[in-house]
Amino acid sequence: MIDVDTLSSGPLFDLPLSAMWFGLVFFILGTFLFLDGFDFGAGVLFATRDDAHERETILAAIGPFWDGNEVWLVVFGGALFAAFPRVYASLFSRHYLLMFAILGALLLRGLAPEMYEQRHDERWQRWWGRSFVTGSLTAPFLLGAFVANWLTGSPRSITVSAVTVGITVIALTVVSGTAFLRLKTRDTLKKDLRRYGERAVVVYLVAVVASLAALAGASARVQSKILSVPVLSLVVLSILVAAGYVWALRTSRNHLALAASAVLTYELVSVVALVLYPLIDPATGLAITDAIVSTLPLNLMSIAAALLLPLVLTYFAVLYNVFSGPVQASDSY
Repeated sequence: MIDVDTLSSGPLFDLPLSAMWFGLVFFILGTFLFLDGFDFGAGVLFATRDDAHERETILAAIGPFWDGNEVWLVVFGGALFAAFPRVYASLFSRHYLLMFAILGALLLRGLAPEMYEQRHDERWQRWWGRSFVTGSLTAPFLLGAFVANWLTGSPRSITVSAVTVGITVIALTVVSGTAFLRLKTRDTLKKDLRRYGERAVVVYLVAVVASLAALAGASARVQSKILSVPVLSLVVLSILVAAGYVWALRTSRNHLALAASAVLTYELVSVVALVLYPLIDPATGLAITDAIVSTLPLNLMSIAAALLLPLVLTYFAVLYNVFSGPVQASDSY
């Protein structure tokens, strides 16, 4: 039986818990970026549709999922606060205006579809449709800017690297959104979406290269990390996965296309983690071993995470299974 003395004496089973929690934080960030990413992408693609029925179909496709997907952002913040409270305090206070802007964009993205459905008036729906697109574009852009500033330790909200990483994240969400909507739609809309996905993955690869160049120019430490074998290997792998994504779209293997977009997402987040490690807050020079909480709460959190995380993942697996398949003509948001 594990008692308090055991929990206070050292990491459970001598596991590298600080590194494991660092990895878990970025796994949660990647999960949010993938799951809510295809919701953002659907919002961007919403702007390409003029037909009212096609717009309703896009809203119905993401309706059962977007609010659950957004919870992963809360989990990310909670995990960062629980495991690395000094980083949470420093990072979020340093970029509090950017964080409020992200929350505002998420609020607009969530409110707009609700308001869009309240009245079937052309002017009303045009206004809220544009609001939905604006929120879907702004939220990933600002999230990308936040991550770029985290990497470089910049106190400013908008920098060259922030802009390029923001564009990268937008392109990635369109890549994911295309694959997801091709699973959820039929006929003309499904066929038309392919070209947006192919263009978006090309823009994504170009933006990744531009982002790495901008980040390398902003910090010598970041430059040395970017030129390391692991990061460059992930970039090469991303090119191969992107080629597989295009092939999957063209052959209507849409589950594979969605899986490829997931791989691209986790690869991007892995690059961020590799560039940071062993630091977790370059602006203050904090390493993960210095920023991690004390032994007792760390062990207790690790036990709780080991019990709860599988339950959460199972819930999402059931949710996506229940609402699998294309949207029916009678479905609505």
